[in-house]
Formats: sequence, structure tokens, C-alpha cells
Amino acid sequence: MTQTATAPSPPRPGPARPGPLRRWLINPLRKSWHELTSMRTALALLFLLALAAIPGALLPQRDLNEGKTQRYIADRGELGVWMDRFQLFEVFSSAWFTAIYVLLFVSLIGCITPRCWEFIEQLRAEPVKAPRNLSRLPRHLTQTVDGTPEELSERVTANLRGWRTKTRVVEPSKTYPGGAVEVSAEKGYLREVGNLTFHISLVALLVTIAVGKLFGYEGTRILVADDDQVLCNTSTAVYDSFRSGAMVDGTDLSPFCITVDEFEASFLPNGQPDMYTSDVSYTTDVSKPEDQWDKGMIRVNHPLRIAGDRIYVLGNGFAPTFTVTWPNGESRTQTAPFLPQDVQTMLSDGAVRFDTPAGMYPDEDERRKHQVAIAGLFAPYPTYHATLLLSQSAQVNNPAVAIRVYVGDAGLDTGRAQSVYTLDRSLIDQDRLVRKASVNLDVGQSTTLPGGTVIRFDGYKRWVSMQVSHDPAQNWVLVSSVVMVVGLVVSMLVRRRRLWVRLAPDNSGGGDFSSLRRTVVEVAGLARTDQAGWGDGFDEQARGLTVDGGRVKPGKL
Repeated sequence: MTQTATAPSPPRPGPARPGPLRRWLINPLRKSWHELTSMRTALALLFLLALAAIPGALLPQRDLNEGKTQRYIADRGELGVWMDRFQLFEVFSSAWFTAIYVLLFVSLIGCITPRCWEFIEQLRAEPVKAPRNLSRLPRHLTQTVDGTPEELSERVTANLRGWRTKTRVVEPSKTYPGGAVEVSAEKGYLREVGNLTFHISLVALLVTIAVGKLFGYEGTRILVADDDQVLCNTSTAVYDSFRSGAMVDGTDLSPFCITVDEFEASFLPNGQPDMYTSDVSYTTDVSKPEDQWDKGMIRVNHPLRIAGDRIYVLGNGFAPTFTVTWPNGESRTQTAPFLPQDVQTMLSDGAVRFDTPAGMYPDEDERRKHQVAIAGLFAPYPTYHATLLLSQSAQVNNPAVAIRVYVGDAGLDTGRAQSVYTLDRSLIDQDRLVRKASVNLDVGQSTTLPGGTVIRFDGYKRWVSMQVSHDPAQNWVLVSSVVMVVGLVVSMLVRRRRLWVRLAPDNSGGGDFSSLRRTVVEVAGLARTDQAGWGDGFDEQARGLTVDGGRVKPGKL
């Protein structure tokens, strides 16, 4: 017998080794995308966003108060410089905060989209078949009742109204010689609806906030009450400070005008401020005469809404009125806002400048040398420590001022920007402004400078800091927030559960199954959410499934 040698079969090729592009670029990107779009990453980014917002609440922000921010940096030296480099004084516009915001947005979108499709597939799918061994489930009940499986299955289905049900016929087998009928039921899909609603609303909230920042703006302006000052929202130049989103160029502001008629401050018996009220006149027709404007009121936490904008009162203070009378008899009166040094006593400081009347000095240089500048303090409720003026309270009681009067070049003709609250110290150091008097004055008192110029303190008015805020997405922010809370409540209250009922003829006595009218009923339940539980009364409710009129409400079991 001749044996024929058989050539060994070639080895099967192993899986192809991925190319460098897939190994070093595609696979890492795919893995990174899966990590970014996981719910765990979304929750971590949400926590990180809340954590990143803390410096914005604790530290002064440059876009809100430039002066306070610069003083904070200067007081802390090198530490303040490094904090500024890390954008801790402009947190909400910083690169790192924006990066967290964008990553959270992408993570939520990537996380929610697959879940939406999965939920749609779940709604289209039938309730799952009953497990083979129902006794292993957390809740289980077995009983024998009168009736055929077909009759009882119809009764069970009727009692499970509000549940998604599916009835299946099990062919005879070794386990169930006479066959069986199974009813599968599910409820609690509203839980996933609430969960998805919460996350979609969260994305909508982030989007609307971003839209509001892009297309919104905020401007502040100080207006003296009962004065001829008017704020017309027609240009960014009318504001003391203005900040806007990237899509706002200042040419399409909501047109309106507003003026402060009266400002009133009320106080508690202990002297603490109780309420600030501003009576205003306003119009959306900038060509309408002022005596035809509408009347309104602005109070704390009660802004005035005009043309889609909200107008708030951010602060208030006092504006002393001074009159300067020159030796030739000409006089000029100005009311200038002073800034509070102490919000409890409202001791305020400020400055006011007066130009020399035209024609008083033919030579322009000579006229410039006789300008008058006043700097000092205003006390609504004055008290004195020797000659030092202090204030006891923010309530007005015989107000007084302590002023320093300067004569010389006040810088009115230089064209260089100056603070309206302080004098230019360099002019004083260069002796271009020379102090001529230092005096305390009550209302109506005056002082005479060398040369005959008279300075009189006429009284005061109140000023208010008005903020105009425009956010085109504010209503959608509110809607998103409300829907998000509703979705969260629904997802916490609704329980996801499954229920199976197996109906098999009772063969305990043997014989012909078709002649029997007794059925073994197995009921098993499973809670699909962690710690959802079933509560008390499962056995009683399970027995009621086979009873006429024993309907199980969706909130039961």
C-alpha cells in the first residue's frame, strides 16, 4: 500500500495589522470621541464649568468695574499680574472658560443624539419575552385560578391598561405539556422622556445663553434726577460704559429715551437702606415732545421694560450744586455727581470744573489760567472731627461739603480725556492749578477767593446709575430652564418596570388539558432602574390581575 504525502495546508492569515493612519490617527480620535460623548464626561464637564465660574463670582471682573479690578491687581503685586495673565479678571470671556463651555456643549450633543435614536427604537420594539425561569426575578407570585389561559390573558391585558403589552402563545413542550400563554408588559417610558427632555433643555439653555451673549448688550449711564439729562438709546457713545456681544456693532439699538424725574430712598429705623425708587419718564418715539412721554417706576428687583430692553437702577448717590460768580458779575452753575466712599454713610467725593466766561479775558492763554476747579467731599448727615468733615448716616440732615478750590488751567481745552470725579493731579503738581481756598460749607454758604470770585454751595440733587440690558434670548432661557426642571422631576418620579404573566393549564390531576378549567398563573416583576423598588402590595396587585375589574393603574405595582 503506497502512502501519498499530503502537503501541509498554509497557515491561515491573521488579522491584518492596521495601517499607520488608522493606528495613530483614526483610532485615537474615535476613542477620544467616545470618551467625550459619554455621560460621565458630560457630568464632569458640567461640574468643571460650575467650578470655573467661582472666580468670576469672587474676584472683580474687568468688564464690570475696570477701576476696582486695576486696584485689586495693584494691591497684590506680582500675584495680581499672574492672576491677570490667567484671565481670572475676565473669567466668562476667557479662553479656558470658553473651551469648557464648548466641550460641554459638544459632549451633551454627542451623548444625547444616540440616546434619542435608541429610545425611538425602544418605542417601536415589542415588550421582551418572558424569561424562562420567572421565579428568579426579584418579585414573583404563583397561584392557581379558575379559567382557561386564553380567558385569563384577555382579563390580564384589560387590567394592565396603560401598560404596553404583548401576548404570546407558547407551544406545548416538556415544561408546559399543554402549552401556555404569556403576557409581557412594560411601563415607565416617560422616565426616559423626562431624562432626554432634561438634557435637551440643558443644551437649549446653553445655546440660548450663548445667543444672548452674542446678540446682547449692557450699557450704564449716570443720570441726575430732576435735571435736564436724558438717556437716548441711539448710540453707544451716550453711555459711560458699554459692553456688547460679538454680533452687536451699536448701529441697531432699540430706540428709546428716558429721564429720571425723581429719586427717593427710604430707610429702616436703624438707618439701613430699605428701598430705592426712581420715577422716570420714557418714550419709544424719540421725536415725541418730552411732556408727552409715558411715566414709569423703577425699584430694586423691578426693572422697567422698554422696547425689549430692561432698565435697572444699579446705584445712587448725591450730586452737589455749585455756583461760581466772577468779579464781573457773570455766574455759572453746575451739578456734578459725587461717588460714595462708604455706602453706609454715603460720604462722597468728586470734582467739578468751570470755564471762564467768554470775553472776560481777551487773550486765550490768560482766560485758560483763570478756570475754576473744585474738589471735595459731600456729607448728607455731617459731623465734624475738628475741621474734618464726616457723615453719620445716608439720610439727609443739613448736608455740607468740604471743598478745595483751585484756579488755573483745569484741562478743559486740552481735548484729553479726564475723570469727571477727580482732578488731574499732574496739573496740580505742575502748578498749572493752584489751590486758593479750603473750606467747609453748608447749603447756601459761600466763600470768596482772592480776586473777588465767589463760590457758593447751593444744595444737592440725587443721581442714579441706570443700566440698560438687552438680551434677545431671555425668554427662551426661561422656557429652557422651566422645561429642564420639569424633565428632571419626571425622570425622578417615574419608575421603569417590566411585568410578565405566564398562564399554563393546571395538570396536577392529569387528564385531558382541553377539559380543564384551572390555570397556573405566574407573575414576575422587574424594576429596570436602580433602587426603584416595587413598594408594598405587589402580591395583592398581582393577584388582582386575574380578577374582573381589577385594573392595575400605571402608578401601581
